[in-house]
Amino acid sequence: MTEKDKEDLKTAVEIGVDYLAISFPRHAEDMLEARRLLGEAGKEIGLVAKVERAEAVADDATLDGIIEASEAVMVARGDLGVEIGDAKLVGVQKRMIKRARSLNRAVITATQMMESMISAPLPTRAEVFDVANAVLDGSDAVMLSAETAAGDYPLETVEAMSRVCLGAEREKSAQESGHRIHEGFTRPDETIALSAMYAANHMTGISAIACMTSSGYTPLIASRIRSGLPIVGLAHNPIAQRRMALYRGVVSLPFDTSEMTATELNDRALELLVKMGISKAGDHVILTRGDHMNAHGGTNTMKVMEITDEHAKS
Repeated sequence: MTEKDKEDLKTAVEIGVDYLAISFPRHAEDMLEARRLLGEAGKEIGLVAKVERAEAVADDATLDGIIEASEAVMVARGDLGVEIGDAKLVGVQKRMIKRARSLNRAVITATQMMESMISAPLPTRAEVFDVANAVLDGSDAVMLSAETAAGDYPLETVEAMSRVCLGAEREKSAQESGHRIHEGFTRPDETIALSAMYAANHMTGISAIACMTSSGYTPLIASRIRSGLPIVGLAHNPIAQRRMALYRGVVSLPFDTSEMTATELNDRALELLVKMGISKAGDHVILTRGDHMNAHGGTNTMKVMEITDEHAKS
């Protein structure tokens, strides 16, 4: 990293960014160096690895190391395409998305997704398919660059991309998942999150999966499995709430539990889902939480609860 890069890291800490993208990492150590330079003051900042170099995708071990050293990865197709060639780029994009999801990291697909809309009000069919395929492959986010930074139709571009994403998500294949179906688990919170998604995909009448969380980890793990149902991250921590906004299918809501008794928590959570229009009376909701609220890694309970008329009236 250059001295200018190091000064930029200090600025990122000072202005309180939620995510910081690191360009051109060659291996995990580049991400770990950025983490060290952020220090204690920047420990809550999520690092995004912009994968742009041929060395980063040369072998599975190097790519996995970069992914695991980051909170999210970006398939930065512009520079990466120049480095490895267009013929390899498609396969590498799919491999990166798959590995990121398998390693429980968010993944962003970026660069020239709707490039023609810099100067045109409608996307090409090829661009529509490109965005839709990124969604079907499992991207958490699709990113615009010049289309909205310098283009003539920024609003229309965002609206068009949103329509394509929503259309792709309605496809049945986008709502089914075999993620880790044959693997064992080692952490209670991970086990609960994946059990909740299994239940959601197999029980009729479920309208949402609600996760009380201090760090956002349980909603992240849950979002690795596709269901077509909203995953609601209920967080008292505003940093965790903002970070969850990047995760696919996750709606993050503020949920301050400090003034609630243990017996009130569940009812208040269900009332909030009704208030936000996510669920209604008669629906069932899968709720995950820990015995001790606001404790990192404490999720150890899953309940299937019915929204009653009382919840809807509150």
